[in-house]
Amino acid sequence: MNNKYEVIIGLEVHSQIKTKTKIFCNCSTEFHCKPNTNICPVCTGQPGVLPVLNKHAVELIVRTGLALNCTINKKSVFARKQYFYPDLPKNYQISQYELPFCEHGKINISVDGKTKSIGITRIHLEEDAGKLIHDIGSRQLDYSLADYNRTGVPLMEIVSEPDMRSPQEAAAYLESLKNLIEYVEASDCNMEEGKFRCDANISIRPFGQKEFGTKAELKNMNSISGVQEALSYEVERQIEIVESGGRVIQETRTWDPNEKVTKSMRSKENAHDYRYFPDPDLVPVNLDDEFIDNIKKNIPELPEARKARLINDLGLSEYDTNIIISDKALADYYETALNTANKGAKDCAKTVANWIITELLGKLNNSKLTIKESPISPENIGKLVILISKGTISGKIAKTIFEDMFKDNKDPEVIVKEKGLVQISDAGEIVKVCQEAIDENAKIVADYKSGKKSAIGALVGAVMKKSKGKANPQMVNKTLTELLNK
Repeated sequence: MNNKYEVIIGLEVHSQIKTKTKIFCNCSTEFHCKPNTNICPVCTGQPGVLPVLNKHAVELIVRTGLALNCTINKKSVFARKQYFYPDLPKNYQISQYELPFCEHGKINISVDGKTKSIGITRIHLEEDAGKLIHDIGSRQLDYSLADYNRTGVPLMEIVSEPDMRSPQEAAAYLESLKNLIEYVEASDCNMEEGKFRCDANISIRPFGQKEFGTKAELKNMNSISGVQEALSYEVERQIEIVESGGRVIQETRTWDPNEKVTKSMRSKENAHDYRYFPDPDLVPVNLDDEFIDNIKKNIPELPEARKARLINDLGLSEYDTNIIISDKALADYYETALNTANKGAKDCAKTVANWIITELLGKLNNSKLTIKESPISPENIGKLVILISKGTISGKIAKTIFEDMFKDNKDPEVIVKEKGLVQISDAGEIVKVCQEAIDENAKIVADYKSGKKSAIGALVGAVMKKSKGKANPQMVNKTLTELLNK
């Protein structure tokens, strides 16, 4: 990236709020439904209807604002944002302008081991628009179809300060924000279902210049990696324009993930273009101290608090903890597995973490699955750790069992019984197998007795082969040492 120019990035994140019904009516917010089945006269803007505000949506946006260290405005006003597009049946969107619910917050991000605070300008509540379908299958159509199921789903828009200075920081911000929203259980943040979407404002300026450059707005980025790619391309595009003597135009551009380029859509609108005015059908919302305090008391444990607990109470390393808390679903999975393991084993926090981080996440990544899609339940990870801790199976056998668990999520105890994989820990049987290995490997024994102590490893291998991997490794090492040193 050109070191003559400073990059200025601000993000606008839209996150669907996890409510059962829409923001101003009782229509369902369920995602997987036939087009235009979750609609009514209110959310489609029929004449004579009146919106009624969803209280739970307000509670969840306030909870998010508190988690992001925002000031909660006790008085908020809804406004009409005028624009004309087929996915907006009223030809205006009910949103907030002058008095949003939350303002002046912050969130910390980490890039290359350095922590940085990113300011949150505001979080406001609004209704989502519908969805346009421009083609069906492989046939290119000369018209579009409108699905209004998404119209009126409660949406919070989180607007950052222009504090990010690289596409990498923007990606880190999105990861941290998504994680926090999931922790407070305000949204599923499923990007594939459009429940966590991002628009980016980006400009460049020569280092040392105080004034911002002309910004472009980027849309149609469907993943965090897509946001980073689009921003990286746009930085180079703007630098090339400026370097060649041109002028960056304020406009809205779309990201083409196939061609890996941004393309011009339209000139960028300003606030006056939307002709905001207070919605005459909705009274101002007044929040009292009791309402805000009750929400504050019931905020779930946040990532940083969970991190401190896992390190201080369980003795996990910062490295392991950072991986675990990076995804609420992963952290919940870990704690469920640990609670199961604790029923039959002690001091197993590190062991459970190792099996999840090293073995499970590796398999999931290779299979392109998320932790929520794991074929192995957290309870079965806990049971596997108990079997190892009790000496029922060895670590080597555990890996074989793990492979079977990943295929069909069988209980590890069932797999052990079905395949006869119980570890041999009987002292007499161990002595017998060890003595056989010594008798059959005279050269290795001679090497050991001549001072080559590492030769015992070959004998351990011979014992494990004879026992088909079932012999207790610790007992084998101890027994071989005793027999060889007689």
